[in-house]
Amino acid sequence: MAFRRSLSSPENIRRFIIVGLGNPGKKYAHTRHNIGQDAVEMLALRATSKLKSTRDRALVAETHFETTPVVLAVPLTFMNDSGEAVGPLCRRFKIADMTKIIIIHDELDLEPGVVRIKQGGGLAGHNGLASISHHLKTNDYIRIRIGIGKPDSKEQGADHVLNRVPTAERKIFDVAVAVAADAAEIIVTSGLDVAMQRVNVR
Repeated sequence: MAFRRSLSSPENIRRFIIVGLGNPGKKYAHTRHNIGQDAVEMLALRATSKLKSTRDRALVAETHFETTPVVLAVPLTFMNDSGEAVGPLCRRFKIADMTKIIIIHDELDLEPGVVRIKQGGGLAGHNGLASISHHLKTNDYIRIRIGIGKPDSKEQGADHVLNRVPTAERKIFDVAVAVAADAAEIIVTSGLDVAMQRVNVR
């Protein structure tokens, strides 16, 4: 009975989790593949909250956007195993409503700097999302997609996502990271529809 009361408590029902995908370690910091992590780190900075290592293989900070409780998280797994952190985090914080799970990630199918919000749908071959969907048993969570563009050839794919970004392009991504962070805040405070209307028309 104690678990049921906790599960249905107002705090748990209202809580969001926002996860920024990337690879761990300085080697991958600020690469295209880590742009989702950059956005969550910006959210933590805005909230003056420190991301701390937890038993769930993730850096986590608990905060509020206005009055809504929010968990900010950056998996410490490699990208392809992101679900190994996201699944346990959702169980730990008792988040079962897919409209309360926001994943911020890089998107090859969008031009560099373009930010789009969607809920559910296909994964566009993104291995991090595939891992999350496997552990959550659904694709119905919310995604904030940050465009990184496609490389000139498939052979350049790994270098494209894992190498450091040139300075000129980095400026574009810095703006996109801020837009993605704004999008996450709007989803939490004003709802998904409002956020999509504001962000997806840019």
